[in-house]
Amino acid sequence: MTEPLVSAVIPCLNEEETLGICIEKVQQAFARLGIEGEVVVGDNGSTDRSVEIATSLGARVAHQEIRGYGAAIQAAVSAARGKYLIMADADDSYDWENIGPFIERLEDGADLVMGNRFRGKIYPGAMPPLHKYLGNPVLSWISKKFYRIPVGDFHCGMRGFTQKAWETMSLETTGMEFATEMVVRASQENLRIDEIPINLYPDKRSHPPHLRSFRDGWRHLRFIMTFAPNYLYLLPGAVLMLIGMILQALLFSGPAQIGPIYLGTHFLALGLSFTLVGLNVIIFGLIAKAFLWRRTRKLKNHLLSFLASHFNLERGLIGGVTVFLVGLGIDIHLLYRWLTVGGPMEESIHTAFVASGLIAAGLLIMFGSFLLQLMLSGEKH
Repeated sequence: MTEPLVSAVIPCLNEEETLGICIEKVQQAFARLGIEGEVVVGDNGSTDRSVEIATSLGARVAHQEIRGYGAAIQAAVSAARGKYLIMADADDSYDWENIGPFIERLEDGADLVMGNRFRGKIYPGAMPPLHKYLGNPVLSWISKKFYRIPVGDFHCGMRGFTQKAWETMSLETTGMEFATEMVVRASQENLRIDEIPINLYPDKRSHPPHLRSFRDGWRHLRFIMTFAPNYLYLLPGAVLMLIGMILQALLFSGPAQIGPIYLGTHFLALGLSFTLVGLNVIIFGLIAKAFLWRRTRKLKNHLLSFLASHFNLERGLIGGVTVFLVGLGIDIHLLYRWLTVGGPMEESIHTAFVASGLIAAGLLIMFGSFLLQLMLSGEKH
């Protein structure tokens, strides 16, 4: 049997009204382009005639018990035999007949070809205003900012990729956030990503779409944040720690008056909290980056390169112990004053706060070093 050049991948959950239209359009495109192709439907537990329709039109059906957009696509792709794969929805909102440009870009060497609905034409009624003017643009902008990926429509459901790229990306999510994960993982693996304009047409189904705006929007945002440790951990942690250290430096010896503002013990407690929370968040960020480095074959990052070259457990422990001993030394000095001088020690409460913070910070650095060493050691997957 001749292996197909292209596999059309269609996720499906009760799409009997439009699935047949999409399959026929794909087959017409194959005939017009003169290529060997197949249609693989990833069925997500349909209870209508979707599976029957797909089979009658010559499509192969891959059944997926796990619910979710990403899960349905993963099942279909796993069953596909084509060198190139084109995916799009079963609601006839994407032009399945216009797969030629995707194939051309893949033949030209692209690993992932994204459709861009905003560079093409979005027909009236094809996209809700909330998605068109807020959801998609905002989430795409955040993704571009966080990951530095030159893609304008992160959530376009029509895209093409190679079998090799699919294996390299190692996608895991099962919901709508699968669309974002694909682009992010392709970028992390240094795959070539191209983008072409496409048109979006109104959904031809009579039942509501499976997409839930706020639930699925949150799942996209959650994924974007989780896999961007610079913005989720390191930047907020550094800001908190800097503010905390400034407050502690100002109040180390006692209350301070800055213009009309009086800074007393309460601000010192706030500064101590900011410093410790910021340090902890930074440690979380470094561990998260190390985790991504281990699971990604070609991820390049200057901070990780520096850590991999210069960090080891012993250096981390030395740094932590040093900070710990400085704080302990200050506390021992205060204890000595109390034992030798006696009397109330309220004037040294600010110094004691800072000393306690240094002791806690030293312990965080020491224990964090063990975990960071664990994540940085060994081979990347």
